[in-house]
Amino acid sequence: MPARADRGKLEIVFGFGKAACERSGSTTNMRASDFAVSPKEANPLHGRDPGYTGGFGSKEEAREKLELDVSKLAERQELFFAARSFALLIILQGMDSAGKDSLIRHVLSGLDPQGVEVSSFRQPTEEESAHDYLWRCGRRLPERGKIGIFNRSYYEEVLVVRVHPRLLSAESARKSATNPGFWSERFEDILCFERHLFRAGTTIVKFFLHLSRKEQAKRLLDRIDRPEKRWKFSLADIQEREFWHEYESAYEEMLGATSAPEAPWYVLPADYKWFTQLAAASILIERLEELKLRYPEPGAEIEADVSKAKEILKHELGH
Repeated sequence: MPARADRGKLEIVFGFGKAACERSGSTTNMRASDFAVSPKEANPLHGRDPGYTGGFGSKEEAREKLELDVSKLAERQELFFAARSFALLIILQGMDSAGKDSLIRHVLSGLDPQGVEVSSFRQPTEEESAHDYLWRCGRRLPERGKIGIFNRSYYEEVLVVRVHPRLLSAESARKSATNPGFWSERFEDILCFERHLFRAGTTIVKFFLHLSRKEQAKRLLDRIDRPEKRWKFSLADIQEREFWHEYESAYEEMLGATSAPEAPWYVLPADYKWFTQLAAASILIERLEELKLRYPEPGAEIEADVSKAKEILKHELGH
């Protein structure tokens, strides 16, 4: 049975749906539930094809829908900003070169930058390391009416830190990573944190960009071969590929343990960036529409000011 969450008529439906998009004519109808990870789902990446394109044969074939969806997102953002009823937090996770930056550029390019803030979380600073691992992300949370995008996030603390536990030495945690229950307690902390945000009015959308090892190799080679992209190259990116299976295992456990009705994970096929962007845009539109937002009704004082302003402008124009 699908799991549902209800908060003021907000409904999220989880489904396995790893290839459940419906195609009608030249339109592919994608649902958020097609990409959602069910709570406690075992092996959530099993059977999910990184090269899946939802029935679209090419980038050109999908361009029209992506342009339409980007335009729709801009319209929804205007209403979202005006209503100021909720905040929206978008979390992006994935292996290096999975397309997180491209998603931000192409899907969110039409949004008003005054209402969007992108935060990238790299290696913690000395100040950040002196606090708990959620602290630095908590400082960048969006206010109501705003959209916050986390390009990587506190989830690095159950991913890269799990693959390289020596990084924990800077955190002065009460328990060692070798202690039973250490990682399950971190998952619990994150779930409680996100549940608190949800109850306080933040809609959370979490995207995992599911990239194949072969496609990552192609993108890294392209980064090396093209002078305009070579500045992004780091030998560490190649060295981290040696831990591919460890990362994959860490991601699978994290996705199943931290996907919840209040904050679901969506696994986006990432071998074709254009489809990743298309799926993300479709999901964001659906999630915003679920909020059933309305423009605020103007008060009596504003109505009086509107009437006065209208008279002044008409007189100026000689009407």
